[in-house]
Amino acid sequence: MRRAVTFLKTFLLAAMLVAGPTALAPALAQNPIQADGVNPMGARPTADSVNEEFLFKQSDKIQGRISIPDQKAANLIQPQGREYRNFRESWLPWIGGLVILGMIAALGAFFLFRGRIMMEHSQESGKKILRFNAFERFTHWMTATCFIILSLSGLNYIFGKRLLMPLIGPDAFGALAQWAKYSHIYLAWPFMLGVAFMFVLWIKDNIPNKIDIAWLKAGGGLIGKGHPHAARFNAGQKGVFWMVAGFGAAMSVTGLMMIFPFALTDINGMQLMQVVHSVIGIVFIAGILAHIYIGSLGMEGAYDAMGSGKVDLAWARAHHDLWVEQEQARTASGPQLKGHPAPAE
Repeated sequence: MRRAVTFLKTFLLAAMLVAGPTALAPALAQNPIQADGVNPMGARPTADSVNEEFLFKQSDKIQGRISIPDQKAANLIQPQGREYRNFRESWLPWIGGLVILGMIAALGAFFLFRGRIMMEHSQESGKKILRFNAFERFTHWMTATCFIILSLSGLNYIFGKRLLMPLIGPDAFGALAQWAKYSHIYLAWPFMLGVAFMFVLWIKDNIPNKIDIAWLKAGGGLIGKGHPHAARFNAGQKGVFWMVAGFGAAMSVTGLMMIFPFALTDINGMQLMQVVHSVIGIVFIAGILAHIYIGSLGMEGAYDAMGSGKVDLAWARAHHDLWVEQEQARTASGPQLKGHPAPAE
């Protein structure tokens, strides 16, 4: 019995060895692979398989086939998207941090070097002159309030997930980011309206002239002693005005194109709009920080111009003497001046 079983196993093994090559011949004929991994036709199945790098070398984007009308959805990946992502995740935070923190450091150093510009008292001290009326102040504060909220919500887009999310957690950060998005979209409209109002109200007083050149050569009274001549707005304030007008217009155009995506451009244009919007926004914030410094901590009496609208006549005479002369000449004897006795020295 044992010999019969052994004979049967030997017979089956021999049959398999004889029939095996015949059974595998069709498969080997379709895909014959040699020891080096290359079949006689020269193909390398693993190396020749389609991958992302191969597709990028063959075309500038990876596309699929879709049945919906929006053909943009067929674009799966494009190299420009990777370039934009690299800018947003790598370059933009560094640009924003260096520009804004650099401005704060520069203002701090200037304050330590120059100190606060104090008001010079004279016999005109205590008298008030109207510098900005109610509508001008309303326009300024409406635009300024919107700008601050837009700036904070925009900075959250750049730094939020890096600085804020680790502190408050992903759930709270997600809710905050959502409300920041809403505020950024809806407060953009009164901001654009405010910029337009400012342009109409103050364009006539912000045309550059020769007096501005002399003001800049003298350092604007910020460096050294004495105050150069200036009309209603000096050269520094005119610079702020044109910055607000120019940057405000650029931020408005790029912002509208992002609020209404693909209305005038494709995905590459949308990415370009985001780059322009973010870079201009960073420089805009840095410039306004300098404006806030001069209008508050940097100069005594400057805040009153947009606070109550009335400034001390001695302050106005020192910083805007040509404007004071025009106002007093226009009102003959200066009826808008409100007299108060000057304090005894």
